[in-house]
Amino acid sequence: MEVLRILLHNKIFMAPVLGWAAAQILKTVINFIITREFHAERLVGSGGMPSSHSATVVGLMYATAYCKGIEGFEFPMATALAIIVMYDAMNVRMETGKQAVILNLFLKSEEIRKHLKDAERGEWAKIILKEYVGHTPIQVIGGIFVGIIVGYLVCHFL
Repeated sequence: MEVLRILLHNKIFMAPVLGWAAAQILKTVINFIITREFHAERLVGSGGMPSSHSATVVGLMYATAYCKGIEGFEFPMATALAIIVMYDAMNVRMETGKQAVILNLFLKSEEIRKHLKDAERGEWAKIILKEYVGHTPIQVIGGIFVGIIVGYLVCHFL
C-alpha cells in the first residue's frame, strides 16, 4: 500500500496516467456525440480524437519539466520519447490502419473467397483487422493540449 500511496503523489507518474485517462474519456464522449452510440472500446482503444498517446507523453514531458527542470537528462529523454510516440501515431500506425482497410476489403471479397478451400474460407472469414489505430495531425494536437492541461493541473494541484 505504501507503493500505491507514493505513486499517487508522484506528479511525474500521475500526469501521464491522468493524461491518458482524460484523453480516453474525451475520445469516448466525442465518438458518442458523432455516432450517437456508446462504444466501450473507445475507453481503451487507440485512434481517434484526441490522441491518448500524445496526451500521455506530453503529460509526462510537462511533469518532468515542472518537477526536474529542463537542465538535466530527464526532460530531454521525455521529449525524445514524446516525439517518437507522436511521430509513430501519425505515420506508422496511421498507415497500418489504411492498410487494414484495404486488407479487410480483400478478405471480404467473394472473388478471393472462391479460390480458398472450404476450411480456409471459414478461417479467413473470422479475420477482421483493426482499422482505427493511428492519428491525424489534428488528433495528435488535441492530445498535446490534453497533456498540457492535465500536466498543469497535476503539477499545480496534486
